[in-house]
Order: sequence, then C-alpha cells, then structure tokens
Amino acid sequence: MRVLVIAPHPDDEIIGVGGTIAKRAKDGDEVYVCVVTKGKSPLFNDEFIEQGRKECRKADKKLGVKETIFLDFPAVMLETVPRYEFNGKISEVVNSIKPDEVYIPHRGDMQIDHQMVVDAAMVAVRPRGNNYPKRVYAYETLSETGWNIPNIVNEFIPTVYEDITDTYEVKLEAMAIFESQLSVFPEARSIGAIEALAKYRGATVSVKAAEAFSLVREVK
Repeated sequence: MRVLVIAPHPDDEIIGVGGTIAKRAKDGDEVYVCVVTKGKSPLFNDEFIEQGRKECRKADKKLGVKETIFLDFPAVMLETVPRYEFNGKISEVVNSIKPDEVYIPHRGDMQIDHQMVVDAAMVAVRPRGNNYPKRVYAYETLSETGWNIPNIVNEFIPTVYEDITDTYEVKLEAMAIFESQLSVFPEARSIGAIEALAKYRGATVSVKAAEAFSLVREVK
C-alpha cells in the first residue's frame, strides 16, 4: 500500500501522523511525505530554513518514510501564489505517487496555510476515473487545530483512531529531532503536549496511545 501525508510545514506530519507513519512503514507500506511550504526571507533566515529541512529529513527517516518531497511554496504567504499553480503542484505529487491512502490537515485549523493546503489537496484527490486515493483522512495539529474560533465548521471531530502503542516512542523520538520547532511544556508544540494528546486519544478507545483522524472519504 502507498500512503501520502501532506504537511503544510515541516513537523506537521510528525505531530499529526507520526505514529501512524511509523506503523505503516513497519508493516511494509510505502510512506511518502509532501512538505508544501518553505520559509522565505525576510520572515525566516537561511540558516533557520536549512536547519528545518535537515531536521525534517532526519525525522522522517526515523519514522521509515520512503521519500520526503519539498514543494518550496512560501510559508505564511501562500495567498500570493496563483491558485492554479498551487493546486497543480499538489495534484502532480498525488498523480505521481498514486497513493491508496492520503492524510491531510484539518480544514478548521487556524493557520491559513493549512486551510489552503486542504483545499488544494481535495482538488488533487477528487474521485475521478479509477486511479484515485480510496481513503482520505484529516489529522489534527497541536497549536493549529485547537486554536481557531470554536464553531461547528472549525471543530475537529475524530471518527477514526489509530492504535500507535507500538510506535508511540519513535514518534516522540522523531519529534525531538525538530529542535528548531520544539517548545517546553505546557506549550502546544512540545514533547509533553504531544505525549498528553496521544495518551488522551488512546484512553478514549482503551489503548495506551493513539492518533485521531476525521474520515474525509472512503471508497470500498
């Protein structure tokens, strides 16, 4: 099976899908990560950008990712990119990999980059013809999913739980590689917060650790 995780920024894939990525890779599936954006000056300096890339490659490798694809669209400036160009690049990745399963951010995330990535991804995974992803899931991202205006449109509603008891530790180890992104608990992007969420999602379904997803579409 081929799995594609679409991440607006480096580390989103670890926070939202890290345990599942490691589990799929351990089972012998081919897992690909597409990182959509790259920091641009003057908002980000070159040293910070390169460090993030190195951390991303190393962390994804730790999880067993087959390939990490970088698209280099400008972080926090996606609205400056023509929509046809943005949608087209995401579609190229999906058409090239031909994944059976795709993980995308939650549409209700506060960060505009996340929302735009979801919209482009949904264009790319449209159920046309026979060769499209049969399962599409939305994942939650600490510091983004829980910080938007609370209403029914933005609310993350988990419908699928992945037991990551056996890969929970490697998820934390992979996240620890992201020194440029990590904060100290109780900040949301911290090892302590990721650990707490995994245990909470796990306790919801009586396992030690889990990742929660919202099922976008499944074709059987």
